[in-house]
Amino acid sequence: MHTKIELDYCGRPLCVDLGKVAGQADGAALVRFGETVVLATAVASKDVRDDIDFFPLTVDYQEKTFAAGRIPGGFFKREGRPSEKEILNCRLIDRSVRPLFAGGLKAETQIIVTVLSADGENDTDVVSMFAASLALEISDIPFQGPLAGVRVGRLDGEWVMNPLLSEIPRTDVNIFLSGTRDGIVMVEGGASVVPEEGILDALFQGHQAMQPLIDLQIKLKEQLGKPKRVPPTEEKDEALIAWVRGLAEEKLEEAVCIADKKQRNARIKEVGSEVLGVGSEEYPGREKDLKGAFRELEKFQIRDLILRQQKRIDGRGLKDVRPITCEVGLLPRTHGSAIFTRGETQALVVATLGTASDAQRVDSLTGEQFKKFMLHYNFTPYSTGEVKFLRGPGRREIGHGALAERALTAVLPDGDDFPYTLRVVSEILSSNGSTSMASVCGGSLSLMDAGVPIKAPVAGIAMGLIKEGEEVRVLTDILGDEDHLGDMDFKVAGTREGITALQMDIKIDGVDREIMQEALYQAREGRLHILDVMDGTLAETRDEVSLHAPRITTIKVRPDKIRDIIGPGGKVIRGIVEATGTKIDVQDDGTVTVASADEAGSRQALDMIEGIVAEVEIGRIYKGTVRRVMDFGAFVEILPGTDGLVHISQIADDHVREVRDVLNEGDELMVKVLDVDRQGKIRLSRKEALKEEQKPEQA
Repeated sequence: MHTKIELDYCGRPLCVDLGKVAGQADGAALVRFGETVVLATAVASKDVRDDIDFFPLTVDYQEKTFAAGRIPGGFFKREGRPSEKEILNCRLIDRSVRPLFAGGLKAETQIIVTVLSADGENDTDVVSMFAASLALEISDIPFQGPLAGVRVGRLDGEWVMNPLLSEIPRTDVNIFLSGTRDGIVMVEGGASVVPEEGILDALFQGHQAMQPLIDLQIKLKEQLGKPKRVPPTEEKDEALIAWVRGLAEEKLEEAVCIADKKQRNARIKEVGSEVLGVGSEEYPGREKDLKGAFRELEKFQIRDLILRQQKRIDGRGLKDVRPITCEVGLLPRTHGSAIFTRGETQALVVATLGTASDAQRVDSLTGEQFKKFMLHYNFTPYSTGEVKFLRGPGRREIGHGALAERALTAVLPDGDDFPYTLRVVSEILSSNGSTSMASVCGGSLSLMDAGVPIKAPVAGIAMGLIKEGEEVRVLTDILGDEDHLGDMDFKVAGTREGITALQMDIKIDGVDREIMQEALYQAREGRLHILDVMDGTLAETRDEVSLHAPRITTIKVRPDKIRDIIGPGGKVIRGIVEATGTKIDVQDDGTVTVASADEAGSRQALDMIEGIVAEVEIGRIYKGTVRRVMDFGAFVEILPGTDGLVHISQIADDHVREVRDVLNEGDELMVKVLDVDRQGKIRLSRKEALKEEQKPEQA
């Protein structure tokens, strides 16, 4: 049945169209917000996979360039691999919906969101989240929503829900969050050093703002929703579970308290192997059930340790941060480098300074843009003691890199004061929890080591949560196992004064304000502790950029002089680059940057450019070169590309019969500027210059 509903949301029309397109999908929603249109579809296989112990969900978000009235670049003229923005939007949807599927669902499930129209003002993330949830709600897939998303900005001190794309650069808070009726499910965003209370206000203002979209989904589900499938339930074999507990409980309780990750995992594996070995005789053919019971026992032991004893598997208290060491300047030829180690997590982070031409060109639906700061995160297989193929960055690597990049962006110097393109690369050397936050800490140190005048050091920390009924434990600086077996992964980065980035994922129905407040303020305590340690290594940015980094000097010229600097076919600028060994960028507004690690070469290039753009001054004496000799005088070049006429009458005091009796091409001479007319023609005099030279002698 075709149904169309339109309502006003955040001062703009939101239109929902159901039953019109994609009729073969289990659920489909065509949603328009302003003139941005997305199609979301949800399909789950009718076959259940008994060979897996996880939920096989795939989320894809794709932007079609026709949505913005553009044709893709490149040879093939069609969309290629997903852009970083597409991957990040995939992650927003995936992280939001995944916790809300019914337990026990093991059917291959796919959500595809396609952008069909983009108006350049209404971002696609909010409407994509809404459309994906709505497609799931009206389908027969056992989804325990609905949920919705909202982007929260603060503009001139006022909260703005779903700000326009043109407004976002002027906001000091920019957070995307999703949630259900009862709580927040996922958070991703940043801020320009905003205190915790401001972030709390943003989150719960946003949660309130998404309620109309949740109400609409409930209404549409009641009217149009299909009966939900009932996922298969596995009856627990209490006898088998009790047998595993009796055999392994005491040994596992000892094993999970081993502080060293490798030793702990090895001991847990030994206990698990013993359970399978003995259990194969007691329960033949029940290997899968034995493994499941053992994993549940391990999860219970770790969570119970935290809840009942307020003790963690590595022996720390709930608020304790692992031991931290930092080192900077360890790589001799890089511009800035740092190793940040926290417990068994270690990141090598390197900063590189480049010129404007090194900026990344981003071709998006909203048009071409240039990024002058990039943070790339690489997760190595050896960091977890594994053997894997080295491939390009996956969704996880891109997401972690984007989070760390956002955390540091807020403290970067203004481009006019520090005209460098910056690239930070984080190589994860060892992993046991919160490698993205280690990248933030190492990134801050590497930038300072490179001489980048950041506004303040930035540190990051990952918080966890264990919740059973009314009992809640918030954990500071979580381990990998605590992330895997816990209920929340909440990453917070910032300076001493406030937050610059945050990211949250949960595995329960949602978190309320009280839990969020406790987590944010506990994170602040941990962040300040980490900043104290970092300050002990490098408290301030180095006075100068690295010796190996290019020195960049910027000058402004009149825009009409740009063509003189570039020359025909780029001949002039290429000549300067070849002669001086520098790198030169010229912008349309007349900004010229000269970059070189050699100060002498940079000075030479600047002198040459200043000579090209210099303005001729009447009454000034110049050293020139004769370029052409005519019957009536000689044309003399006094500045690169600028010449004037020395009339035959201005060559000497004595009468000159033939110009060539005195001057020939290539001769160098001193000339004085007599006049510059309206057409820019310059009158020069050799004899007046000679008189000026003789004055001191006569005196």
